[in-house]
Amino acid sequence: MNSVGMVSAYYHTGPTLPSTAELNKTHTVSWVRILFSFVGGRGHFEPLVPLAGAAAAAGHTIHVTCQRSMVPSVQRAGFAATESGPDYSGDGKRLPLIVPDRQKEDDDLRNGFARRAARLRAKDVLKLSARWRPDVIVCDEFDFGAMIAASVLGLPHVTVEVSAAGSFIRPSVVASALDEVRAEHGLPSDPELAMLSEHLWLSPFPPGFRDPAFGMPANGHRYRTRDTVQAKPEQPTIYFTLGTIFNTESGDLFARGLAGLRELPVDLVVTVGDMIDPAEFGPQPAHVRVERFIPQDEVLPTCSMVVSHGGSGSLYGALLHGLPSVLVPMGADQLLNGPRAEAVGIARVLHAVTATAEDFREAAADVLETPSYRRAAEGLRDEIAELPPAPYAMSLIERLG
Repeated sequence: MNSVGMVSAYYHTGPTLPSTAELNKTHTVSWVRILFSFVGGRGHFEPLVPLAGAAAAAGHTIHVTCQRSMVPSVQRAGFAATESGPDYSGDGKRLPLIVPDRQKEDDDLRNGFARRAARLRAKDVLKLSARWRPDVIVCDEFDFGAMIAASVLGLPHVTVEVSAAGSFIRPSVVASALDEVRAEHGLPSDPELAMLSEHLWLSPFPPGFRDPAFGMPANGHRYRTRDTVQAKPEQPTIYFTLGTIFNTESGDLFARGLAGLRELPVDLVVTVGDMIDPAEFGPQPAHVRVERFIPQDEVLPTCSMVVSHGGSGSLYGALLHGLPSVLVPMGADQLLNGPRAEAVGIARVLHAVTATAEDFREAAADVLETPSYRRAAEGLRDEIAELPPAPYAMSLIERLG
């Protein structure tokens, strides 16, 4: 059975999906202007890229709106972009590592994203829409302001999931704060967050990873952002990253991880981000490479495993290549992804504040030497491979017209 056929049999939670041929035969698209909107950094943008590419390939007119610091990245990806809402990139200043705290992350989600960002982004997206006049808005699941703007304008919107475990955004955390913003725009209360999946919900994550206590919405469908790859390292290789946001909030975590991982008989590739100078870690053995940035598509096919903070983007990249992980969650969705990754057998999880160099070394050695971690990661990779590609997801978006 091909990937499109598989979706109705296993990966879709709602009504049986028509085939791509049926979609093309029975539906004529009545709109051609799609506004892609996201709040946050690279991890919020990357799941939208293949959808925007598929939309452009289908002949639709594309525009992207995002925080100011992400505009150059969007333009390099080939899309026109306009800045909107608050900018979460920070000033690059190094911050001390704080104790991971689920309650703090819920508070930040409520006050930072649901109150502040939603209010500012709703205003900016409405202003942009008055000039650009989109027919549909496609946004990441944290971009509440874009969803509110779509509701005000009477436009369909598509929510793209960017948190892998599926359990971060909950009505008990954000509904009341969002109702404050909704009321400012004359919208009714939404205590169950029906707005998020009102028209179409898309997720790129494998179904086996999602927290079973948080099912897909009724309008939920899955797609894959790109083809999976069988990693084939020439020799045991570990990739160590702390992402592009939390890397500057990690205190001495890089130093501790590096001290432990370089003691293993493997090649070690470390990326520390644009704001950190690799030279600060001093001379390294010949088998250790420390860089500011290396594209994941370049490094992951050569790896045996990944050590990361457990951000959804980093975790998804590892799973695309069937790679197990050691995770050191620091905040945000990482605190949910870590336990879920451990539960499905693809990772060991360390405490970011208390983990020693020896802890890093021991956990990485265990994951490398225990075949079950790799088998579990390859199983999730195979789930992703069976998902329909982005053009199929685009055909679902077109049916909203």
